[in-house]
Amino acid sequence: MINCMKSWPEPVIRVQHLSESGIRAVPERYVKRPGDRPGWPESDRHANIPVIDMQDLSSDDSGLRRRAEGLVGDACREWGFFQVVNHGVRQEVLSGTREAWRRFFGLPLEEKNKYANSPTTYEGYGSRLGVEKGMSLDWSDYFFLHYLPVEVRDPNKWPLLPHSCRELLMKYSEEVVKLGNQLMKIFSRNLGLEEGYLLQAFGGVENMTSACLRANYYPKCPQPHLTLGLSPHSDPGGITILLPDDVSGLQVRHRDYWVTIKPIPNAFIVNLGDQLQVLSNGKYKSVEHRVLVNSWKERVSLAFFYNPRGDILIKPAEPLVTEAEPPLYPAMTFDEYRLYIRTRGPCGKSQVESQLINSPP
Repeated sequence: MINCMKSWPEPVIRVQHLSESGIRAVPERYVKRPGDRPGWPESDRHANIPVIDMQDLSSDDSGLRRRAEGLVGDACREWGFFQVVNHGVRQEVLSGTREAWRRFFGLPLEEKNKYANSPTTYEGYGSRLGVEKGMSLDWSDYFFLHYLPVEVRDPNKWPLLPHSCRELLMKYSEEVVKLGNQLMKIFSRNLGLEEGYLLQAFGGVENMTSACLRANYYPKCPQPHLTLGLSPHSDPGGITILLPDDVSGLQVRHRDYWVTIKPIPNAFIVNLGDQLQVLSNGKYKSVEHRVLVNSWKERVSLAFFYNPRGDILIKPAEPLVTEAEPPLYPAMTFDEYRLYIRTRGPCGKSQVESQLINSPP
């Protein structure tokens, strides 16, 4: 499998270039099957996913703190998604980093192509996920980079232009990792585990690996009703901390309907990945989501992936496994798990569901 992932199976076409070329129809490779297109199932439902004030989680008022932690637990069980405000990441870092990526995607194509990626690590400038030849493609470009562990971090692979980009990326990533550490402690307590249990299961604060960022660019689309910016999927890792655009596009599958999330200014959208569903033995859910595109405005979002070390076995937490609630999933390393995603691209929740060894109660 590794050998087939050293290069893309077909020439890579930049979606931004397609969009800016003036085409009036979406190429066939991007047209989704009728049942997978926006609007099926119903997709015009707007709902406010739970909103968590992070200041309440560190309040000296124990009642307020317990209430906020309860809201997090409910969100993890019912939605798999929530927004966080007062999260501690400085506003100037948020706005500066997002603007730097807007400017990067506005650079000439030849400059961006200096960072063209391969499926071996995905690091760099890309336009497709998955290496299957002939697969359906999504209407988006992206830039993927590694932040942790330090030994795989190579700032020389990060964009040199705009000139502030590398410095902002370091500040942004450092602050978002701190937010991820805080959330992991809250998740542990809500599951009835020791506060540091999930952090340790991921490899510990000092040894956590595969913390990475994907800057997503969704160009304007001439036929947005036929395609998607990102196909339905659940995230394979631990936590995704998303800085969205001010234009709505992210949809979450909730109770068999697609719900469009309305982003709150300067808030993060947090969602759980498959590894936390496994560790919680199914108590917490990773949830399918997808991205819509539009014909009037391009969008930029930053997805920060807070993941376990790739070589550590991830399995249901032992304190959560009983005779009445046996383990639902086998032990598997994150490296083994994500090979499936890298081969097939976004495929709903088929990966985590295929691992079930016991049906949930």
